[in-house]
Amino acid sequence: MKLQGIMAAAVLAAGLGAAAQAQDPVKVGFIYVGPVGDFGWSYQHDQGRLAVEEAFGDQVETTFVESVPEGADAERVLRQMAQSGYDLIFTTSFGYMNQTVNVAKQFPDVKFEHATGYLRADNLATYSSRFYEGRYVIGKIAGAMTESNVIGYIGSYPIPEVIRGINAAYLGAKSVNPDVQFRVVWSNTWFNPALEGDAAKTLIEQGADILMQHTDSTAPMTIAEELGIHAFGQASDMGGFGPNAQLTGIMDDWDPYYIERVQAVIDGTWESTDTWGGIDTGMVEFAPFSDKIPPEVLADAVAAKDAIAAGELHPFTGPINRQDGSPWLAEGEVADDGTLLGMNFYVEGIEGVIPQ
Repeated sequence: MKLQGIMAAAVLAAGLGAAAQAQDPVKVGFIYVGPVGDFGWSYQHDQGRLAVEEAFGDQVETTFVESVPEGADAERVLRQMAQSGYDLIFTTSFGYMNQTVNVAKQFPDVKFEHATGYLRADNLATYSSRFYEGRYVIGKIAGAMTESNVIGYIGSYPIPEVIRGINAAYLGAKSVNPDVQFRVVWSNTWFNPALEGDAAKTLIEQGADILMQHTDSTAPMTIAEELGIHAFGQASDMGGFGPNAQLTGIMDDWDPYYIERVQAVIDGTWESTDTWGGIDTGMVEFAPFSDKIPPEVLADAVAAKDAIAAGELHPFTGPINRQDGSPWLAEGEVADDGTLLGMNFYVEGIEGVIPQ
């Protein structure tokens, strides 16, 4: 009886141990290129992390590391996170791509997801949003509302994602205003309020009466508010920093994607995938439209948004030439995803040179 009792206790202990192990929370890590308080790109990704916590409660344990430079520091932080027993790690900037690939090879049992990149592996997925769809829509608003016919655009780095957005915004503006001009200032940073503010002032001095940005601080919106011009937010709703300036803003909604991918890890169904969602999937959304937008302009923008979501309109539909005038897309031809993902040229009509 003693032996049977010991065996029964051992079985019970093993069962309890297995149950405890099964209930261990899934550890999910996030690496951000900017501070979570940027109220832009990193802030919006962190809202997705918080949505994961709210959706799963004690089933998950999340953490984040903010303001991680792209390069060797990113690889160090990634490796430390993987060594700490994280099950799923999201790296949320294009410049983390090579570092994510390197660490994913070293930790084949850890699942990685890289935002805006294109290199994948069995344990490395990629995901992004078709930001260019939203930029085409706000381009139409800007083109219709500018009085100077000059739109200022603050770019971060000359990578395809940013160049694609500039081209899409210009094509949207050009579709309603043949006289519109784009002036682009490159900041070579994702988040630097001082530099972004200086870029905004430079563009306004060059005649821009509407600002767009593909950088992450609220500085351009604040400058627009102070100087009495209009602007568009980036990645999240920046209206609180420019209640009179903001016409709308492109918002990235990562919540559903992060919840879906964490659920897949919990269920044991996670696979390496490549996701590129747009307005139709809800990954691209818009901040509230300002009542300063004329009704007819708003109606045209909303119609374009709905047509893109329905697959009836693609921002990159020919005829479109490259900046040098050489043909790119013929009448009715639509750009393929491969070309868009590698875009390294301006379309015809945009002045200036893309930095190398």
